[in-house]
Amino acid sequence: MSEIERQILVLDGGFSTQLNCNVEDKVDGTPLWTASFLATNPDAVIKTHLDFLRAGADVIITATYQASVGGFITYLKLSEEESYKLIKHAVHLAKEAVSLFMKEEEDANKDVRKILIAGSVGPYGASLHDGSEYNGNYVENVSEQEMKDWHRTRIQALVEAGVDLLALETIPAQKEGETLVQLLKEFPEQKAWLSFSCKDEHHTSHGEKFEDVALKCWEMNPSQLVAVGTNCVNPKFVTSLIRNINADRSENPIPLVVYPNRGEIYDAKKGWVEQEECRPLESFVSEWLNLGVTSVGGCCRTYAVDILKIKSEVKKWLLGKKLV
Repeated sequence: MSEIERQILVLDGGFSTQLNCNVEDKVDGTPLWTASFLATNPDAVIKTHLDFLRAGADVIITATYQASVGGFITYLKLSEEESYKLIKHAVHLAKEAVSLFMKEEEDANKDVRKILIAGSVGPYGASLHDGSEYNGNYVENVSEQEMKDWHRTRIQALVEAGVDLLALETIPAQKEGETLVQLLKEFPEQKAWLSFSCKDEHHTSHGEKFEDVALKCWEMNPSQLVAVGTNCVNPKFVTSLIRNINADRSENPIPLVVYPNRGEIYDAKKGWVEQEECRPLESFVSEWLNLGVTSVGGCCRTYAVDILKIKSEVKKWLLGKKLV
């Protein structure tokens, strides 16, 4: 495997989407979302990670997007110590899935690839349960210190549990992105990617120009960030969002991460609503890789089968570039 190939990572897909295939209980629309299953159905969490690993994911993301000590205390009636341990347990479940997958591969006499575990760190707004994570308006009323203090505890738990990197993901606003990049410096040995949610071809969900925000955040901490990018965004927006980030950096391009949703719109009352015929996610992969994307996967409404197709397109692109 070439050095360049090792730099093209296939991420997993929509954890809640695939989890729905493994449980009977409702996943979407609940206060803790997938994080509640860490306590109520850990076997389903492992099974969901395995689904993505078997589909070819090089990186699996923990079920901690909506996890917090306060949330577990409120909705699971756990103590502060139990809540902290449950966040760490998410990493242990991911590690168990990796171990099971490695055993399967060895038993089948297959080449075992390196798997990374990314600790999901979703936005502060997800804890408010008022839909503000979709627009980031809470950053106007919440101080940087408040956001730092809220994020710090779960980041500490994920780091202690031994994640390979952090997925600072679905961040809707520049202020929270910059806050997280600053907070990351408190964990100097830890690597992370930072990805924003975006409302159109040019702007974060809160309205800042994505390109400017991504570049600024990267420049704030290039030694710890492994990539910047966007996730849970309509895939048709991605090319416009990332096209110019590396336009003047041919000698030293910024690694980019993208893992969009299927292209549907989430309605709090109706759930995911398809607004138009959605172009298959894998059909975008080659153009994104040509723009400097080094990590690609899916988010909400994408299944393990979609990751299998993305993996195939990555291999085709690498073969076309004669990199494998």
